[in-house]
Amino acid sequence: MPPARKILHLDLDAFFCAVEVLRNPSLDGKPFAVGGSPKGRGVVSSCSYAARKFGVRSAMPMARALRMCPGLIVVPHGGGYGRLSRKVMEKLDSLTPYVEQISVDEAFIDVSDMPEDSETIARNIQTMIREKIRLPCSLGGATSKLVAKIATNLGKDSVDTDRWPNAILVVPAGKEPEFLAPLPIRAMWGVGPKSAERLEKAGIRKLGDLQTWSSEALESKLGSYGPKLKLFAMGIDDRPVSTEGREAKSISSETTFDEDIASRDRLHAVLLSLAQRVGRSLRDEQLVCRTVTIKLRWSDFRTITRCVTVSDATDLDQPIYVAAKLLFDKAWIEGHPVRLLGVGASNLEAGGEQLSLFSQSGDREHRVQEALDDLRDRFGSSKTRWGKEFSHSLGRWDDAEEEEGEVF
Repeated sequence: MPPARKILHLDLDAFFCAVEVLRNPSLDGKPFAVGGSPKGRGVVSSCSYAARKFGVRSAMPMARALRMCPGLIVVPHGGGYGRLSRKVMEKLDSLTPYVEQISVDEAFIDVSDMPEDSETIARNIQTMIREKIRLPCSLGGATSKLVAKIATNLGKDSVDTDRWPNAILVVPAGKEPEFLAPLPIRAMWGVGPKSAERLEKAGIRKLGDLQTWSSEALESKLGSYGPKLKLFAMGIDDRPVSTEGREAKSISSETTFDEDIASRDRLHAVLLSLAQRVGRSLRDEQLVCRTVTIKLRWSDFRTITRCVTVSDATDLDQPIYVAAKLLFDKAWIEGHPVRLLGVGASNLEAGGEQLSLFSQSGDREHRVQEALDDLRDRFGSSKTRWGKEFSHSLGRWDDAEEEEGEVF
């Protein structure tokens, strides 16, 4: 019989918050949330563990979060998350080629070929990420991706802290059904609120209940997914750690405004800031783009997208902004209120210092761009702005909900 697989799931603890603490150490241990302004439709992107004790959670309206935690410190997105995420993945890649990144702050790692036990490997990884990149992380381990992910969540939930859980929980091979049985059905990775409600109405409230039902009964209740769910509840999941498809197909950033905006200058200022975020993400991923896209949603929720293919691939803020601005000016109806604005980049290629769209001085422009990136990493994106963006910042576009990295 072949030895059991050793799968780890890594989760960077409150990733956006941890990055902001690197930038501003005085936030450490305090209740704070990264996200949009509470004055309108801003939401919580990430919140510290001190804030979570008050019931604050990600995706919650920021105004509600402030009511639940009156002393909450609201921190706008500072940028640089993609760069640090890539550094973490590079460290994991240095250990084993079997790394599957599933989000900006999560990855599965197959360490079956490594001689140490899973807990030792997990502790070594946690120490490496903390010492080399200064970020906290938690890990779960099991013989499958499913149970490893649940182990990470359970390990983090078991730690009472105002800072970072730094949890490690490994489920021994053969103990998966015993580990899963007492957990609520909602703990199953992939079971959403509606599915959980259906299962609970059928009397299936714990994963142990799924273990005792026959496959036939589950199929009659839930269709073809029922027997598969039973296998998952037993901890049986043979899906491999996939190393394919990690290359991004597109990168985008969009903003939903607290109040609809009908000023061309203010909308241009937003476009510039969005272009800067997209450009930074391209540079973090060492990519260049050949297509620039804008997304525009009117006040009545009608949404349009427009794109253009540029002659020279680029990863620089200004060419992306120029292309986006040209698209916007052609699409926008004078005086018509805009609810959402987005900028995207696609047709991506491996980077290298490409010449910018409108200049032959690409090397110089990259040096300027690198200097700006360094300043933003050190002092935050709000402290280093292009002149046009700064001149219109009084229009309060920063009160918008920011959704970075979403694909249109």
